[in-house]
Amino acid sequence: MMGRIFDERGNRMTPTYAVKKGVRYRYYISAALIQGQSDKTAKLNRVPAAEIEKLIISAVRKHFGEKPHNVIGAEGPTSLNDKELISTHIARVDVKRDHLAIQLAIIPEQQSGAQNRQSPLDYKTDNDQGQSGDHGGHGHANANILVVPWKKTPSNQPREIIPPAPTSSRQDPRPIRAETRAKLVTAIATARQWLDELVAGTVKNVEQIADREKCSIRQVNRTITLAFLAPTLVQAAVDGRLPRGIGVATLRDFPAEWIRQHERLGLSS
Repeated sequence: MMGRIFDERGNRMTPTYAVKKGVRYRYYISAALIQGQSDKTAKLNRVPAAEIEKLIISAVRKHFGEKPHNVIGAEGPTSLNDKELISTHIARVDVKRDHLAIQLAIIPEQQSGAQNRQSPLDYKTDNDQGQSGDHGGHGHANANILVVPWKKTPSNQPREIIPPAPTSSRQDPRPIRAETRAKLVTAIATARQWLDELVAGTVKNVEQIADREKCSIRQVNRTITLAFLAPTLVQAAVDGRLPRGIGVATLRDFPAEWIRQHERLGLSS
């Protein structure tokens, strides 16, 4: 698909990838954005590669599959692999905010029948194209353009914050800050590690941990209390769903009962 994807303002989109938690994600990004020309890029300037490639290939195969007597004949798209299908039958794909416009290439056998037709590269924008309004893949006035419904899924799903209890006076609806969340999750992991060491007997007492970590015995004792937090609170901390203002200092020295922990925070359990 390289070189055939364009954003809404006509900028070519370049394939690239990112790695998150060991998983490789492919996507297309506007070349203008890579070149630092953000003023020339469309609002939609980064799209998931696998998702749109699947839609494009499926639409093209379906289009030719519904025309068994087309001039392509026995060597048609159904006998080609995905790479061959793209290089042979797809001239260009314009990525719009609510659809993909797939411009089909005119192969030599079709040239004689296409003299009076619009060029597949003459795709108009949303404001001036002769669309029928049907985004079902066959509704464009130009027979060489397939319109496929598509919308980019938001990359960052909104986080659902644990709601305050009815009697709580907490008013800040924003989620926990990223740096506060990171410190809290690290502290919980440390607390669990220290507790495991004490239970397993790899350390004799909290004094030994304090000496090793070069901190006070009181700090060790207070940190270990984080190992007894309710699982729902720990998961909310990991997900970043705790309300702003709740951090390590707030959750230390909590009661052991999970219901009381929620009550202490003024959160619904």
